[in-house]
Amino acid sequence: MRLRNIPRAESVLNECKEVVKNEKNHKGIWHDTFQNSNPIHIEIGMGKGQFLLTLASRNPHINYIGIERYSSVLLRAVEKFQTMENAPTNIRFICMDAHEIAEVFSPGEVSRIYLNFCDPWPKARHARRRLTSEEFFTQYDKVLTPDGTVEFKTDNRQLFDFSVEQLTSSRMFCISEITYDLHHDDTMNPGNIMTEYEEKFSSMGNPIFKLVAVRRS
Repeated sequence: MRLRNIPRAESVLNECKEVVKNEKNHKGIWHDTFQNSNPIHIEIGMGKGQFLLTLASRNPHINYIGIERYSSVLLRAVEKFQTMENAPTNIRFICMDAHEIAEVFSPGEVSRIYLNFCDPWPKARHARRRLTSEEFFTQYDKVLTPDGTVEFKTDNRQLFDFSVEQLTSSRMFCISEITYDLHHDDTMNPGNIMTEYEEKFSSMGNPIFKLVAVRRS
């Protein structure tokens, strides 16, 4: 899908102090950026921001960083943040490619990674681009704490099956929790925060798939 360019995106993002510029210079000192030692959770592909903004508002003792590749998409999240009556202070935004996370975060600097309704890249030749591919989990391994987790949600069964296969054969990570119908799962659904896509897909009757990955012991 070709994204529409929004002329004001760059200026809005540049003027917002919560949008981190020169993010690679913050590697290893993110706690200084937040001026506290709270755990850091990141969402890769945060979209319009509903999920992460809700988390940040509910959990002031956790630092959240939303990562989005396209400025035109990140703009929506930032503008939503700017119009909040009580905007959370424990959130930052980065416009960057997820392939570079190991250049932005140091080993053990991130406690949790959220992957929500990411691009399924359906063609087999594009499998390495999927955020749940072995290639990406190798990057996650470089930044997560020893007990760090990756939480993944999607409505795409093909992508979910691929992700399960990747983790089943992974030497680094394994699945600790899994459901093929999140909204009817009494164990995993309590406390679930829906993204904009999740609301849309579930309203159409689509089941939501979720898994949690942890490091192999």
